[in-house]
Amino acid sequence: MTNDLATILIVDDEKHTRDGLRLSLEDDFDVYVAADAAQAMEVLKNEQVDVMLTDLRLGGDDGMKLLEDALRMPKPPVCIMMTAYGSVDTAVEAMRRGAYHFVTKPLNLDEVDLLIKRALRNRKLETENVALKKQVERKYSVQGILGQAEVMKPILETIEQVSPTRATVLIEGESGTGKELVARAIHNLSGRPPSKLVVVHCAALSPQLLESELFGHEKGAFTGASEKRIGRFELADGGTLVLDEIGEIDASTQVKLLRALGEQTIERVGSNKPIKVDVRVVAATNKDLAKMVEEGKFREDLYWRLRVVTVHMPPLRTRKSDIPILTEHFLKEMAEANGKAAKPLGDDALPAMMAYDWPGNVRELRTAIEHGVVMSNSSRVMLKHLPAYLYGGGFAAPRVAGQSKGTSIPAIDLMPPDLNLEKMEHRFIEEALRRTHNNRTEAAELLGISRRTMQRKMAEMDLLIRKRKSE
Repeated sequence: MTNDLATILIVDDEKHTRDGLRLSLEDDFDVYVAADAAQAMEVLKNEQVDVMLTDLRLGGDDGMKLLEDALRMPKPPVCIMMTAYGSVDTAVEAMRRGAYHFVTKPLNLDEVDLLIKRALRNRKLETENVALKKQVERKYSVQGILGQAEVMKPILETIEQVSPTRATVLIEGESGTGKELVARAIHNLSGRPPSKLVVVHCAALSPQLLESELFGHEKGAFTGASEKRIGRFELADGGTLVLDEIGEIDASTQVKLLRALGEQTIERVGSNKPIKVDVRVVAATNKDLAKMVEEGKFREDLYWRLRVVTVHMPPLRTRKSDIPILTEHFLKEMAEANGKAAKPLGDDALPAMMAYDWPGNVRELRTAIEHGVVMSNSSRVMLKHLPAYLYGGGFAAPRVAGQSKGTSIPAIDLMPPDLNLEKMEHRFIEEALRRTHNNRTEAAELLGISRRTMQRKMAEMDLLIRKRKSE
């Protein structure tokens, strides 16, 4: 029998039924026979069976139990049940549990042949549909990173290619483009333990705190070190360490990081005892590290150590064809997160969204969709439910640091009548904080200023507010 033929397993405790079916089907199929459930399971374990034709009553064995066991196989066969006229209700129950169809005895061999061929056609279609779905998912999504724009295809392919390796990856791109999502995708596809993903936001810590955060410290290593601390490298041992905003680390920490990457060895602050670690490092930055190397602000040897593989996340304004699929995804996500019913986007909303340049990138789009989901009081999320700056009714988004000068940014419509610069600055800060859910680091990125400058300006705002209240 050739391997090109579909494989049929006939299970019946009556020999003449088994032999009759085998003779009828063996010209077109590769046929196996079994007299009971035990023999049938032996065949199923050792052969890839396409269709199982089995009697519901198998002497002392239960045909329904065989059906359930067969359908639990890694690659289950299509199951067709044979039953007497008086057991049709039982056969219907078998279909409810997963059987494809049933035939009644005495058997019409032509009917059986047609039913098997139809079952095989349906199986082929299902297999092709599953393969097509996987192909579509592979093309447009990797671990939640959605993208059908041409610029995204090589990125998704690179993520899949590099993830199973231990190569260091440098992810570049403007704030809000999804760099941390890429880092998480690389870890999730790496085969390393899911719990062993450790993320450090380098810009949020002073140089001394960052060094301690990364490498740990011994008790008494510096003022305030009242006990030993395990660093992020040790916590990530066997997993992935994501260094976000890698361009912010100071020269001293760069030296230690270079050694950790090269030797897979660290030393805690206040100790000279080397500790071996198995850590895969993924770094992310919104800065131009190559330019920083030229300016002497970043070590060249560390730069090349980090960028074994580079992933550059494009700004949303260069991949606007992805806005519809991203919007559909965020509509569902934000509805679930806010306890709302999922609603489609109104016809008037998408043109405005496609015309806007999204300086805050995918993060800004996500925030705008959440605004629309929360504010919608109709069956759709209409343009009027989205942030006002999208339709000329309110605050316009500030330019992101590093954004091209030629990019069009909507004008600010809520200009104070007295043209007070201080008031305008405060409005920018308030809007940036609103968009980032009061995350000061992300708000500073959105405004193109340092976190320290952000904190200083917020302190000035608080002072001014207290002064006005006292007057």
